[in-house]
Amino acid sequence: MDDSDRPASYSAAVAELDEILAAIERDEVDVDQLSQKVGRAGTLVAYCRERIAAAEVEVERVVAELAVDEPDA
Repeated sequence: MDDSDRPASYSAAVAELDEILAAIERDEVDVDQLSQKVGRAGTLVAYCRERIAAAEVEVERVVAELAVDEPDA
């Protein structure tokens, strides 16, 4: 995904996914656009997964640092 396709944030990606899903559910997407919308949705899901994985790594790092900093009981 290049920077022009990258959402501004996780929240923006989720909001765009919600919009795509709602449009598809309301039958507002014609067959010619469906492939494009599904492709974009796949790109957004991949972005969200990357952000979640990065957040998990960061949380694990912080927890590990806190565990090391705790005095022995």
